[in-house]
This record gives sequence, structure tokens and C-alpha cells, in this order.
Amino acid sequence: MFTIKINEVDYTYEEKITLNDLAKKFAPNAIIAKVNNRLRELNYYINYNCCVEFLDLTSFDAVSVYETSLRYLIIMALERLYPGIKVYFGQCVSRSISCTIQKDNLKVNSNFLNQLENEMDKLIGMNLPITRTTIPKDEAIKIYQEKGYFDKVDILKYREEDEVNIYTCDGYMNYMFGYMVPSTGLLNKYKLRLYHPGFNIQFPRAECNGEIPEYEESYAFGKELQDALDWSTMIKGNTIPKLNKYASEKSIVDLVNLCETKHNNMLADLGEIIQKKKDEIRLICIAGPSSSGKTTFSQRLRIELLSRGLKPVKISMDDYYKFKTDCPKDENGEYDLEHVDALDVELFNNHLLQLIEGEEVNLPAFDFTSGKRIKGEAMKIDSDSIIIIEGIHALNEQVTASIPKHQKFKIYISPSTQINIDNHNPISSTEIRLLRRIVRDAKYRKTSPSDTISMWASVRRGEFRWIYPNQEEADFVFNTELTYEIGVMKKYALSALMSIGRNDEYFVQANKLVKFLKYVSDIDDRYVPCNSILREFIGGSCFYDFFEE
Repeated sequence: MFTIKINEVDYTYEEKITLNDLAKKFAPNAIIAKVNNRLRELNYYINYNCCVEFLDLTSFDAVSVYETSLRYLIIMALERLYPGIKVYFGQCVSRSISCTIQKDNLKVNSNFLNQLENEMDKLIGMNLPITRTTIPKDEAIKIYQEKGYFDKVDILKYREEDEVNIYTCDGYMNYMFGYMVPSTGLLNKYKLRLYHPGFNIQFPRAECNGEIPEYEESYAFGKELQDALDWSTMIKGNTIPKLNKYASEKSIVDLVNLCETKHNNMLADLGEIIQKKKDEIRLICIAGPSSSGKTTFSQRLRIELLSRGLKPVKISMDDYYKFKTDCPKDENGEYDLEHVDALDVELFNNHLLQLIEGEEVNLPAFDFTSGKRIKGEAMKIDSDSIIIIEGIHALNEQVTASIPKHQKFKIYISPSTQINIDNHNPISSTEIRLLRRIVRDAKYRKTSPSDTISMWASVRRGEFRWIYPNQEEADFVFNTELTYEIGVMKKYALSALMSIGRNDEYFVQANKLVKFLKYVSDIDDRYVPCNSILREFIGGSCFYDFFEE
């Protein structure tokens, strides 16, 4: 006899029971569950005392499981319709995933999508079970070779363990590097949309209360993603095995310099654009999600502009925070320091306008220890100086309303990666940013990986509220992705992530990152230039590390 606590109520059972059976009674919309704070698939059996929390599509963890399972279903459906088809997933606009295919004489058009949707709905309606088994690695390699999944064969060459997991559904076998739903019947929320040269797939999002968001075309972000895919394909760095090949062939110096040269070229292009508009632009606004590299990017842009005879000056938006007690509160009654009204927008606008008009301004400085604004330095700029600001609200027109639009140049930065574990399993840009933040927080803020992961959901909510709605305001999009970076960050991140115990609340999120990092070959950080954006996270930056000493 054992006791299971669900919704603060104890229930007693005499025989083992699956989470799926419990969910049918207590949480019919559940996708996955936490058992004693550890994520478990719904096929998991319980025969011991525990606390169970069911998660639906309002949870980021549940959405991740749903999206992983949906990719599995799409491949299964496509292979039933078109035997021998090759499928490749990547990132796409409007919080969706993209799918491109390879098969002779097969066109992706409305008829193709209708056939795929009908086959998916058929499989969903059958509510087929999806089961996980553990098999020898050699057996998995044989299965993948027979199916033509040679990219999966390549990745298994880097797996140290002798056994692998594989999921089976009605005879179809594959592994998607993540937890899965127990059956196809749960995958009934999705939308397919033509998106040349393939199609994209929308799915429910936690930040949208478990619903599929309205489709939003994004020219700037879409172009950035396509450019990233073209780049990774051109340099043959779009999967982990291809990235590892650089290290094994001792040509890693070439890869590092290729990536850094790309950033140099983008900065040169950006500098040229700003130089041509130097008589017009008075304010440069830089924004992007967490761990995009805003600090280093703004420093490198400053140097680029100096090299062109321009006079850039930086002003910190952080110095314009209000006293904590004057900040708005969130739905939980906590002070919301990411809210735009946490900034003294009126004072910030007044100071920008006064500086541009040639007046001397006594800038504030924010003391984060006391949570109060104190007196800073006086500043006066020349008539041909350009002010640079960076921060979460920098692209928000409200924050710089005193400056006419034609006098502003807005830059959105983010690491938009297009690298996969294998053809079926993309590594999201969000995961790259989380790795960066884990490494940086551990080095500079003495924050444990578990604590960093615990804050990530809140960080993401702030991004969706304050950053992404303004990204199309940008005049220039700068991709801070460095294809080689996961090889460098591995030694910093892997040991930190593996320090999170199995009973830790954030073990599964950490283990998801560990799963793909273990396949990545190490890249020595001595090859990373001191002005690289990557140095902002691993240390050794020429811009500010010496201040830490």
C-alpha cells in the first residue's frame, strides 16, 4: 500500500498505477507530470509514496514534450505517405518550427499539406500508444541504417553509452532526444502552413495559455533565420557531427575565424549604414533577449563607429530605474522590475533631448545594492555625437518618444542558430541562450545552474511581453550566433549541469541540455578572440574582464 498526493489530497493505492491512468481521473489535459518534483512521462508507473503534479500546455515543460512528440508524428505520417522521404526540421517565424523535405518529384503545395494533415489526423484519431524501450547501440545503428537515417548513425558515433532509448508507435521507430506523450491522441492541436521551400508547424504555447498563437509574419526575423540556415549549410556546420568534424580534422581554427569574420563583416556593414546617415542619426537603440551578447555588441559597435570618425557615447538605461517601491507589481503582487514603468521614462526622455540639444546633463546612477538612484556624472556631447543605449526596452517607442523616429536607428540582436543534433532534432536558440546564461551566471554572479534555470521561465515571459513585440521595429538585425560556441561552452556548462542531482526540481531541464552537449567535441577556448561576443559569457573579454580583477 502506498500514498499519492495530488492537488494536496492523499490517495491510497494497493497496486502500481501509471500516471496516465491517474491523469484520466485527475487531469485529462495533462501532457506530462512531476513526481516528487521530477518530470516523468505519463507511461511511468508509481508504486511508492510520492507527490504528483500534472502539467498541461500552460507549462513550458509540457509544451516542450508536445513539440517533440509532434515532430515524431509528422515524420511518421510523411514516411507512410511517401516512403523514402528525407525530413529536416529547423526554426521558423511566429514561434513555429520549419520542415523541409527531400524526395524526387515531390512538391510542397496545398495538396501536399492536405494529404499530410489528413494522415496526421488519422493517426491522432487512432490514439496509438508511443512506447519507449532501451536497446543496444549497435541495434539502433542497424535500425537507422535500414531507414536511411545516416545522420542519426553519425551522431551515435559520439555516444559513450552502449545502450540507447528508442520510441515505437505502430511499428515506426525513432528517437527525438526528449520526453514524449503516451499516445498520438494527445497531439490534436497544430497548424500547418506553406512556407517556402517547405512548411512550418504551429503548436500550443505556454505563454499563450496553451493555445496556438496568431500567426505573425516577421520579415526581419524570418530573413535572419534563413540567413542563418544558409550560413550553417554553406560552412557545413548545421549538425553536431558536422561541427565535430572540424575538431577531428584539426581545422577548428578555420571554423572559429569563419564565424568571427562573419560578425566582423556584419559590423562593417552596420557601420557603413550608420555612417551614411551620420547627419541624421542621433540615437542608436539596441535590444534583444537575455544572453544575446548586448554588452559586447554595443562595445564592438562603438569601436566600429570610432574607426569611421564618428563620436559614439553610451548611456545606461539601468541608471533610470525607479525606486523599487515605485515600480508596478505583477499578478502575484511582486514588484515587476522588467515592466517598462519600472523605468523613469519621463526623465530618460528629458535627458536624451537635453543632450542632443547640446545641454549639460547630470546623469543618474542606480545603486543596485540599495535599490536607489544616486547622483552620477555630468555629461555634455558634441553636436555630431551619437548616443548608444541598450536594454530590454530600447526598441520600445514609448521609451524614446522625445526623439523623432528619423533620428533613431534601432538594432535587434539575438543568437539565431540553425544547428541540429540530427536532421529531426533542432537545437533551439533559446537553449543556446540558456547555456550562455548558465555559464555567465556561474562565473560572474556565483549563481548555481539550478537557480539560473529556475528563473528562466520568468525571463522568457518578460521577453515575450517586452522584446519580441518590438523586434520588427528594428532597422537592422544582428545575429550573435557563433556556430562553434557550443564546443567551447561544453566544458563550462557540462560539469555545472551534471552537478544538478536527480532529485533536483530542475534535473530534467538540465539533463535535456546535457543530452546534446555530450555529443559535442570540445573546442579549446584559446582560439576565441578577446573581443568575441562569446567572451562575455566564458570570460577573458578585453572590454570588461580586467575591471573584475
